[in-house]
Amino acid sequence: MILGKKDSLVGLDIGSRSVKVAEITETKNGRKLRRFGLADIPPGAIEDGAISDPDTVAQVIRQLFKSANIKATNVAMSIGGYSVIIKKINVQTMPEEQLQETIHFEAEQYIPFDISDVNLDFQLLGEVENNPSQMSVFLVAAKKEMVNDYINLATLVGLTPCIVDVEAFALQNIFETNYDIQGENVALIDIGASKTSLNILKDNSSVFMRDVALGCIQINQKIMSMLDCSYDQAELIKFGEPSKKLSADELKQIISAVVTDWCTEIRRALDFFYTNYPDDPIKRIILSGGGANIAEFRQLLASESAAQVETLNPFNGVVVDEKSFDPEYIRQIGPQAAIAMGLALRRVDDK
Repeated sequence: MILGKKDSLVGLDIGSRSVKVAEITETKNGRKLRRFGLADIPPGAIEDGAISDPDTVAQVIRQLFKSANIKATNVAMSIGGYSVIIKKINVQTMPEEQLQETIHFEAEQYIPFDISDVNLDFQLLGEVENNPSQMSVFLVAAKKEMVNDYINLATLVGLTPCIVDVEAFALQNIFETNYDIQGENVALIDIGASKTSLNILKDNSSVFMRDVALGCIQINQKIMSMLDCSYDQAELIKFGEPSKKLSADELKQIISAVVTDWCTEIRRALDFFYTNYPDDPIKRIILSGGGANIAEFRQLLASESAAQVETLNPFNGVVVDEKSFDPEYIRQIGPQAAIAMGLALRRVDDK
């Protein structure tokens, strides 16, 4: 018997190069993976989070729901990138209802966009340490244009967008569900196709977030530049298809150069964190996204950060029926499935 199905949501993660969907049900034995699917998006259909070809993306999503046999239409989606600002601020202690009324005034000091052009939300984090007259708040501002584009896309497919989350929060959601890490500072790093996001947790609360315009697409671009080939051809070569024009050693050099850039940018972000928290070393880094599967990246990051680096398994806390899902596929796809799984945990009446 499936419990709580009426308020469950399908997690719909729309990236710049692929769409992931996940459906989780509550059973008497705990959470169970009911459906999962992934489909590629043609190059150029989504650029820097902006949907430039909604009809093409809608068709990909429509086909993915069909192939994954997902009948439900209520979805939780997410947005990220430079159209989303997440900032931790301190404000005078007040009831949440009062902050709801004054949040626009507070936000104007921190948001680099016209306040009338953004959707605002916030999350109370609690009293500021050693200052009971102030409280910490996570301020989230997302450009209305981007939010509306994603809502319109879902509607075009025939879906009902019940929640529009932030990618970093969806990732944190699946991490907290699957991992019980106490007393350690943890960095969650998601390496997607065109951007990398970093979220540092201290005492299980997010204290630092940053997005960097780096991702797996850089490997493709270098291959395309060297061979004068298409994106799809570069993708095949990246994943090991033999090429007469590019040797295995040359491919390794390309990947090495790109992941070195990733580590440099991540190191800069970590150094910035340490300027504010010099006595709080990051002991563990959890990777997700397509870049998490690159062994050289994991090894180099562990060396440069002096932290334990591991790959996030979003299926760790759910029952996965091996008759329905190939265990090897689930293992390989795990890092890319993280955001979709985090979204699938949301419920209709969540804030």
